[in-house]
Formats: sequence, C-alpha cells, structure tokens
Amino acid sequence: MTRSFSRIQTLTKRNIKEIIRDPLSLVFMLALPLFMEILFYLIFHKLTAQFEMRYLAPGIVVFSQSFLTLFTGLLISMDRKTSFLTRLYVSEAKPSEFIFGYALSVIPLALIQAVLFFLVGGIIDTSLFGAGIIPAILLSLVSSLFFIASGILIGSLCNEKSIGGVSSIIITGQSVLSGMWFPVEGLSPTVTTVMKVLPFKNATMLIQNMILGVSDVFSDFLVPSLIVLGYTVIMFILAILAFRSKMIEK
Repeated sequence: MTRSFSRIQTLTKRNIKEIIRDPLSLVFMLALPLFMEILFYLIFHKLTAQFEMRYLAPGIVVFSQSFLTLFTGLLISMDRKTSFLTRLYVSEAKPSEFIFGYALSVIPLALIQAVLFFLVGGIIDTSLFGAGIIPAILLSLVSSLFFIASGILIGSLCNEKSIGGVSSIIITGQSVLSGMWFPVEGLSPTVTTVMKVLPFKNATMLIQNMILGVSDVFSDFLVPSLIVLGYTVIMFILAILAFRSKMIEK
C-alpha cells in the first residue's frame, strides 16, 4: 500500500510539472470562461434571471470543467506519443495508479477554476458571497472528477489528432444539455427527461443549489449527487480498463 501511494505521488508530481509547462492551455481554460461570465452577465442579467450571477457563476464553473476533458486527454495522448508511458509500463505501477496520478494532478486546476469564477462573480454581485459558496466550491471538485475521468478515457483510446473532436462531445453536452444558457421549462418532456438522467444538468444544478439554498435535500442534493457520482465511477472504471488494454498491447 505504501509503495502504491508513493508511485501515485511520484506520477502526480511529474504530471503537475507537465501541466505547468503548457501555460497557454491554462490561460485558455481560465480566460475564456471568465470572459464569458463577465460578458454574458453584463449583456443579459437584466433581461432574464438565467444570467443573474447566482445562476451564471455556478454554470460557468461546471462549463469550464468540461474543458478539463480536452486538457486531460491531450496530456495523456502526448505522453503516449512521446513513448513516456511505454517506458513506464515496465515499472511496477498499476493502471489504477496511473489513472489516479493523472486525476490528482488536474484537480488543483479545477479548484482554481471554481475559486476564480466565484470570486469574480462575487465581486460583480456581492450577494454571491453567502454561506453556500464554500460547499459549492467543494462540490465542484466532485463534479470535476467526471470530466477528468472522461478525459483520461478519451486520452487512453485516441491519439492527439482526434482528442479535440471526441472531447467536443463532452464540451457540447455540458453547453447544450445543462440548461445553463436557456430555461428548460419550454422544452419537450423527452428532452428534459434526457437532461435529467445525464450528468451535465445534474452537475450544474448541484452547484447552483448550493448557492441558491437546498430546499429539498433529496431532489436538490442527493439525486444530482448520485447521478454525477455514478457517471464518474463508470468513467473511471472504463478509463482503467482502457489504460490496461493499452499496457497489454505494449
């Protein structure tokens, strides 16, 4: 067990160094959502409650996390391209240790995203600085795991040229099926049912409910939490299996 933790720690430190070496990607994942948060609030917040900061900031936090799928996928695919992973395959590290090493190295970035967007949102609208902001930040780390796991899975299966296209499925899903840009009341029952069973809207709703206040623990917290966690566990299992298959091929 001690050796396993040591290997995970070593892999995590190495991956963090690789992340820091690509500052342009870091700026992109922080600057673009931040620009959208400020711009959409200034243009639309007086027109519809959908773009009030109490709704917009949590939505932007989760939307920005979808870019972690692309970022993590590229990190792994580039390691595969440079044969870095091939050299590590001969070590004693297990597939799960590789996966945790990648996941743990990206989680700090998810924390920075959440703190930054809530902080800027709170500066614009101070009512955002309430009792729910700390639980919202902590829960955002939970929702980020789904997108990180998706990136690990995609990076394990795809090369660096196809990562962008495949990852865009997750990014588009979060953008379109989360309900963050438009009210869902006017949608057909079929569409709303699909949105309720997928992780995208549930992840957004979970963070929003922490800011707005949880009136019903079951529907506002437990249900979305279980759905997001369920998809996250499935993604991590698939990622480990995909990673293991690539190790066997090598």
